[in-house]
Amino acid sequence: MNAHVMAAAAYGVPNTAYKTPRTIEYELISKITSRLSTAIKAQPFNFAAVAEAMHENRRLWVELAMDLATPGNQLPDILRLQLLGLAQFSLRHIDQVLDGKDNADVLVDINLAVMRGLAGKAGSA
Repeated sequence: MNAHVMAAAAYGVPNTAYKTPRTIEYELISKITSRLSTAIKAQPFNFAAVAEAMHENRRLWVELAMDLATPGNQLPDILRLQLLGLAQFSLRHIDQVLDGKDNADVLVDINLAVMRGLAGKAGSA
């Protein structure tokens, strides 16, 4: 039994097709947005679940902002600036939600809008 066969037996053969970075970003944002939406709509209100979802959303936007600020980022400058503005707004708004000063609905809306853009449906409602 050669190393390749042993590795295939140990790890299995991947059954997923190659995913583009855009698809991976979409799936990640979708997962976080779903958790966020579920947490803020749950009754009775569960602050721990909301805080965890906010933390995930914060990590997402920090990573996106870091990528957008990288000189090698190939998005058009105007789109990069717009997305950086959304990142800045989202990060500030997360703090307001956690302080009990606002609700998280707009954070879900922003994430959904980014997902529509990633899916090529920027004009869709």
